[in-house]
Amino acid sequence: MISRFLEQQPAVTAALLSPEVRKNTTDISTLTDGDIKNAEEVVKALHPMLQHAQLLSDTLSTIEDAPLVKDIKCAIHGDLSKRYMSAEEKNFLYVASALDPRFKSMLFLSPSEVQETYAMVVSKAAALMGNADVGMQSDGNVEEGGSTEESGPADDTSDEDRPPHTPKKRRSALANLLGQTFQHARSYLTPSSPNSKAKKEVQQYQESSPLPLSDEPLGWWKSEACKYPHLAKLAQRYLCVPGTSVPSEKIFSTTGDIISAQRCALTSEHADQLVFLKKNMP
Repeated sequence: MISRFLEQQPAVTAALLSPEVRKNTTDISTLTDGDIKNAEEVVKALHPMLQHAQLLSDTLSTIEDAPLVKDIKCAIHGDLSKRYMSAEEKNFLYVASALDPRFKSMLFLSPSEVQETYAMVVSKAAALMGNADVGMQSDGNVEEGGSTEESGPADDTSDEDRPPHTPKKRRSALANLLGQTFQHARSYLTPSSPNSKAKKEVQQYQESSPLPLSDEPLGWWKSEACKYPHLAKLAQRYLCVPGTSVPSEKIFSTTGDIISAQRCALTSEHADQLVFLKKNMP
């Protein structure tokens, strides 16, 4: 707001000096040169706050700052220091930073804190795998100790009813001879527990090159989901959380504009549809 005023300040001053304004007003309050200078200092001091809301920039005062700027920065820094104090909030933010391929090195933490954070990532990814395994077992589609090709139901489709582009699949002689042996050998070569699988994914993820700061992390996870399937699902859960409450506050404001005294007969379903259209239509 102050920046916009400074931009239009010459026009405002010219308007206040016009005879039309002065003949209707005896006392016109205008800003002095000192007020203009202070306003410019305030804009300069609050500019990092705009970046902080977008990129979490620093608000610590520097030697070059004017006294007014230092006071503003100290007030902002003191207010922000009271937030995110609980261990639960910090752990959530640390895991979210670890799952962001741009900041996965987490240079703002000590080596021990980085190690603890990635241990949490492994634990959460392993839990995600365990839940997925339980879901697959409850479906009853896969039998214990065998694949659907080996132990699944026989194909009852006759050759006459079978489409010409889907020929009947036959087991090869090599599969009949050595399939059972190498089926067990493959289980020894791959990680057996969800925890070991999660550790392997996390290790590969840490060894990969960081994403440039200008790139979009969710797009990167979408393209790398085949390489890190379980970490990609975990990243979706953490990186989809909005960084601020501004979007929800805007929705409340929009709803207040839609549901007014003149439109109090709106049903909840219609109000929900109007808010949805307002926020999603181009």
